[in-house]
Amino acid sequence: MEGRDEPGAIIVVVGPSGAGKDSVIGFAARQFAGSKDIGFVRRVITRPTDAGGEVHESVSPAGFDTRLAAGEFAVAWQAHGLKYGIPREAVRRTRDGETLIANGSRGALGQFRKAFPRVCVVNITASPQVLASRLVARGRESEADIFNRLRRQVPDLLDEADVMTIDNSGPLDIAGQRFAAFVASLKSRRPA
Repeated sequence: MEGRDEPGAIIVVVGPSGAGKDSVIGFAARQFAGSKDIGFVRRVITRPTDAGGEVHESVSPAGFDTRLAAGEFAVAWQAHGLKYGIPREAVRRTRDGETLIANGSRGALGQFRKAFPRVCVVNITASPQVLASRLVARGRESEADIFNRLRRQVPDLLDEADVMTIDNSGPLDIAGQRFAAFVASLKSRRPA
């Protein structure tokens, strides 16, 4: 892991659509409710707030571009016809000692690693059958969109030292507890 001399870190949660990233992050949010040194990043997305999924700040594409040009995002990327941004304030929060959890993108990990002094990656996975059934159940995409999400080629994370993989094919409690234990262990290993 980079930047071991920094007091805080960002945990970037990545994985394919339907793997349950939001659910695992939500589990951790309940586990660490009230913690002053573990926080959660609220992403800025060009998706309506009522579209389901994570709680995020909704912004128009033009508004996103304006904020991007103004340097308001530490990390920004596009996927599935949407634009996503991590507010620059998150960098300051990690430098001030917070451990932050952010829903990220495998394709944007290079940006995270450049922007933040200490980055850990948690790759949430699930079986192809589970991914497909979850995408259908959430009802946000057409059948063609679901097919495209499932066949999308993404960077391989298996050989990277700062990556932990959690299979979320089963009950949420199993993956959620494993993730919460990782967050707690990272916090306890934090440099003084």
